[in-house]
Amino acid sequence: MAAAAAAEDAAAETLKRLDAVRQLVLSDANHYSTIITGILPIIGSHAHADVQRWGAEFLAEAFASPLLAVQSKESIGLVCLETLKQLLEVPGQSEGVVKNVIQAAASIYSSVFRYIINNPHESGKWAFMASIKSNILKRWDIAPIGVRVCCIKFVQRVVQVQTPGIIADPRRPEQNEVSLALVPRNHPLIPPPNLEAEASGLLDRLLNVFHEESSDAVLVTGTLNCLSILVRTRQSIANKIVSTVLGFNPLKRANSPMSPKSKVHIKSMERTTRAFLMNIYRRNENGPFAARIKQHVDRLSQIRLEIFDESSRKRPAPSEPTDGLDGAKRQRLGAELTSRPKMPPLPPGPVSVAQLFTLTTEEGLTSFDVTQLPIDLVVKITLPVLQRINQQALDEAINAVRSRHLEVSKMQIQYPIPPAVPAILDEEDDYEPDFEPTEDSEQIENKADVLPSGDSNKGSSNLTLGKFEFPPPPPLTQEQAFTGGKRAAGRLFELIDTLPEARKGPRGGWNRLAGNTHDKESWLRLVMRIAIRGVGTLEDRYFSDLVDNETRANLVAQVREGSLSEHIRERMLRYIIDDFRKRMNTAVSWMHEEFYNDRVLVPLDWRQWKAEDGTPNYDRWVLRVLDGIVPYLDAKDNKLLTRFLSESPPVNEEMLKRVKGLARDPERVTMVVNALLYLVIYKTQAREVSLNALEDLYNNYDSAKMAAAKVLRKFRPEALEAPVVAPGAAAA
Repeated sequence: MAAAAAAEDAAAETLKRLDAVRQLVLSDANHYSTIITGILPIIGSHAHADVQRWGAEFLAEAFASPLLAVQSKESIGLVCLETLKQLLEVPGQSEGVVKNVIQAAASIYSSVFRYIINNPHESGKWAFMASIKSNILKRWDIAPIGVRVCCIKFVQRVVQVQTPGIIADPRRPEQNEVSLALVPRNHPLIPPPNLEAEASGLLDRLLNVFHEESSDAVLVTGTLNCLSILVRTRQSIANKIVSTVLGFNPLKRANSPMSPKSKVHIKSMERTTRAFLMNIYRRNENGPFAARIKQHVDRLSQIRLEIFDESSRKRPAPSEPTDGLDGAKRQRLGAELTSRPKMPPLPPGPVSVAQLFTLTTEEGLTSFDVTQLPIDLVVKITLPVLQRINQQALDEAINAVRSRHLEVSKMQIQYPIPPAVPAILDEEDDYEPDFEPTEDSEQIENKADVLPSGDSNKGSSNLTLGKFEFPPPPPLTQEQAFTGGKRAAGRLFELIDTLPEARKGPRGGWNRLAGNTHDKESWLRLVMRIAIRGVGTLEDRYFSDLVDNETRANLVAQVREGSLSEHIRERMLRYIIDDFRKRMNTAVSWMHEEFYNDRVLVPLDWRQWKAEDGTPNYDRWVLRVLDGIVPYLDAKDNKLLTRFLSESPPVNEEMLKRVKGLARDPERVTMVVNALLYLVIYKTQAREVSLNALEDLYNNYDSAKMAAAKVLRKFRPEALEAPVVAPGAAAA
């Protein structure tokens, strides 16, 4: 055990130094030759498995780098041949090491081939390359899918090199493409007839994938991608390749019923085949295969539509109208044609305003007193009716009222209303007081001169009326204010269903106004900000730093019990959960608004308080949303869960506890692991907590053990090697 632990520590230290070396090479490609020569003894077959994995990956990366010159690649490749051969021959070698070694061999095969052409005495180097090629060809049919795809790429490079190509300039052979045309006929190590026969056999094995019924879709797609290079660079074998692909029908395997996986595979093969043939057709539209390619692509498109297009299988719409009745067709069915409603005439005699606007003859409606209904109920009834009313019927009613009004106006002109006759007054009403002054004008003027000026102004001011004001209304109680706020919030959510959907187009970002587009999305964002930045900010009295923690917790409970912002948030939560698959945009926007409010408007010392009722609004409501949607997620909601977790501002352990609970169902394990893998790769903030969650799945969930191990093997391999202590042993 001690020796194994020491070996692990030494391997970890070696990997740290090797990573530093990789960073040096990435900054300056001139160090490749020196560094690769120096690390070959470290990454050989006797090295630790992790060091071998790093070395194979580094060699594949180095030989595929465009920064490495051709001369340097040739010299370095010759030095690495023995190491690559040893890594392939290690018993039980890991799949990752084998894949990287095959990729490295494919990259250097043409360089080694050029070196052997110019140096026919180097039999040892060619023996190493031949041994590597033989080992790879043996793995081609029995290895896992990933290794077989790499083998296909290596075979494509071998066929390309061992097939005669075009010599652009015979005077400068170093500038020509490496092919069998550069090999002398009497070469002792690589005789051209033997190599050409080997390349022809490998090409037949490569094309055999199109004739097998049990070929995997990944192998077919990888083969097509490699064949496109051969068709473009080797005209001598292009006709054979195109003829074989034209005889391949990827939709032949579309047997009903098909699983979702088989549908994806068939669509992928069909799309790749069509792209392969169309690239050849566009390159030479007058070529010998142009007509056959066009015909084959059209046939594939037609078969694809027949198999996968469900719209063609639906029953067509009826040819006869269903809403409006057509008189020419419906008379035989006994249906009556719709006619314009008849407006009743005005009653004789004087006409009231109510009679002027009454267009119905039903006594129940004309005798009903609308004033008995409360105003809220009238508004709720009137608005939906006005939104759904027929525009033609409304125009006819308005014209009928207008004609009635003109008729009444003409009657008033022809028969004017006589003035009202005053009633006979009683004798007591005949008395009129005499207001004529008993003094003449001279006496009145003398009295006015004697009075002081201030008294006269005072008397005149007493006669003027003061400013009239209504008495102030009584103050609302807290319960009345909360009830009124709840009603207003209910009307906000009732209006959402009447608004149109948001139009597709560029978004304005954080600086856009909340309700400037008058659609459903803008209205929802306005409601969110009313709850979070409006009444929510006014109610957050407990965010003050002038009280201790105990008093602050009591204030939190009091405010949340009768809080209008909490009521709006509850309505928003119910709105999202009712149809969370279509309203995920709303949920993500809400969480961003809550996080913005917590980080910008809340004081920094509030973050240091960890009381249960005092957690920030984002942490509390994101868990409420997860608790509402997690029980209803199924295996088809993979992208939905991944999107919610990836677009949530921070992801914490409490959120991932809810997600890990889904792994108890074996059908939802893949959804959970894929969501956590996405967080590990693309969300740096949640990388550690996601890896911890995957490690917990590996240790405590049997159904998720294999899926979690695949991810941990790449991002945290030490979690797989660490022993898991049983609960009984720990207790002992």
